[in-house]
Amino acid sequence: MLNAQDAISELVPNPEFTKLASDEQIEKVVQALEANNIHAIVVENGEEATRLVLQLVPLGVEVYANISKTLETIGITNDIDKSGRYDAVRPKVLALDRKTQADEIRILRARPAYIIGSVHAITEQGQILTASNGGSQLAPYAYGAGKVILVVGAQKIVKDLNEGFRRIEEYSYPLEDERLRATLGVPTAIGKVLIVNREIVPGRTIVILVKEELGY
Repeated sequence: MLNAQDAISELVPNPEFTKLASDEQIEKVVQALEANNIHAIVVENGEEATRLVLQLVPLGVEVYANISKTLETIGITNDIDKSGRYDAVRPKVLALDRKTQADEIRILRARPAYIIGSVHAITEQGQILTASNGGSQLAPYAYGAGKVILVVGAQKIVKDLNEGFRRIEEYSYPLEDERLRATLGVPTAIGKVLIVNREIVPGRTIVILVKEELGY
């Protein structure tokens, strides 16, 4: 168990990666994503993003709202998990025992009809990067989910893959480490990184780019 001193992260996030992308950069990313069979929609703020997500997700459908600072900020998590309008996966997962029902939890999280979440970086070439400690959200993003909806703040746009990896290591990782130490008393790690270069099924993944800083 960590002591009080260990519960404080010593990592310092690089503020370079808080800068919002320009309209020109956003348009470049939209074109690149569309060329990669990933549908991209630009909205002005989190409120618009919330309305759009709720329009895109059919009532009653099975949907998993991934743990995400972005979703938490715009209120989507409560809309999905607590409204009763959807077949929400997270409440089912939380009702299961992690030790005796690990297989059921893994299956539920790996293949929802819809998953809603965010990512850590999108390159100007339309490549999407997501880092994870254990990888629970990577399987549905890559293949398991029928539909993937990603809400992404415009500060996550980067020039290329190298800058994307830097953003993960120098910004997203320190902030996630701080969050986990504060909430669970444990550190995190960059265990796995998913890179989506393109979708084989056009429109399976939808990226909602928000012209404000959301998440990390």
